[in-house]
Amino acid sequence: MNVKRIKMKKNISLASFTTFRVGGPAEFIAEPKNIDEIIYLTTWAHQKNINCNLIGAGSNLLINDTGVKGLSICTKQLRGARIDCSTGIIEAFSGEPLPTLARRAAKSGLHGLEWAVGIPGTIGGAIVMNAGAQGKSISELVETIKVLSLNEGKTFELTKNALNFSYRHSLLQKEKLIVLSARLKLEPGHEATQLTQITNNNLNRRITTQPYRYLSCGSIFRNPEPLKAGKLIESLGLKGEKIGGAEISTIHANFIVNTNNAKATDIKKLILFIQSKVKEAYGVCLHPEVQTFGF
Repeated sequence: MNVKRIKMKKNISLASFTTFRVGGPAEFIAEPKNIDEIIYLTTWAHQKNINCNLIGAGSNLLINDTGVKGLSICTKQLRGARIDCSTGIIEAFSGEPLPTLARRAAKSGLHGLEWAVGIPGTIGGAIVMNAGAQGKSISELVETIKVLSLNEGKTFELTKNALNFSYRHSLLQKEKLIVLSARLKLEPGHEATQLTQITNNNLNRRITTQPYRYLSCGSIFRNPEPLKAGKLIESLGLKGEKIGGAEISTIHANFIVNTNNAKATDIKKLILFIQSKVKEAYGVCLHPEVQTFGF
C-alpha cells in the first residue's frame, strides 16, 4: 500500500471544492488518487474517532460558512475508465467526470449516456444521487459498484438491485459507504458520429435553458412529480429574488446562483424562502436535491 506521500491538509477553505464557491474550512482534507489511499485515510479517521465527509465534484453540495469538522475526502482525483466497445461495458472509478465519460461513450458508439453530458458531477456522486436528465437516470445503466464500508473498513460489491434506486435516491444516501468504482452497461454498436451529435445537442440545450455557466449546484429541488419544481417557483414570480449574494435564477427557477459573493447562509435562507412560498401557495413540500454539510 503506497500511501506515504498522501497529503492531508488542515483548515483549508472548501469553497473551491464546490460549484457554488461557498463554504468554510475543513478541519482536515485530502485528495486521494487511488483506492489504497482512500482506505488509508478512512482507517486513520476511524482510529482518531472523527467523521469522514465525502466530496466528489462538489456540484450538488452546500457547505456551511462555519466549515466542517472531521476529515473531508475529495474523490475527484480518483479518475479513469475502461470502455469495452464490443460489449458496452464501462468500468469507471468514482471520481471520473460524468461529462467526460458521456463524450467517450458516444465516440465509442455506446448508447445510453448522451443525457449526462451537461451534468458536472462524478460517477460516484451520480450513483449516490441517482442523477438523471431528460427522463433518464444513471440507475438504468448500473450493473455493480464497488464500495468501502466506513464502519468495517472492508471493500465489497453491490448489485443494482441492492442499491434501492428510485427518483434521485439510492441506498448510499443513508449508509456509511464510499463508492470506489462502478460497472455500467451501455448499448454497443451505434454510429459514433450520430451519438456525438446527440450528445452535443443535449449540452447546447442545457446551456440555453439553464444557468449553466453561473455558480450554482444544478437543480435545487427534486420535482414533486408529476409537477415540476421550476414551474411552481416561476409561477409565483420568484425569478430574480435575492437574499444577500444568492439569487433565484432568471433563466431557470429551480436554480439558485451565486451572483455576488454569496454566503452559504444566503443560499440556505433562499431555499427556505422558496419552500415556504410554494407550500403556502400550493400545499406542496419541495424537498432539496442539494446535499448539505455543516448545517
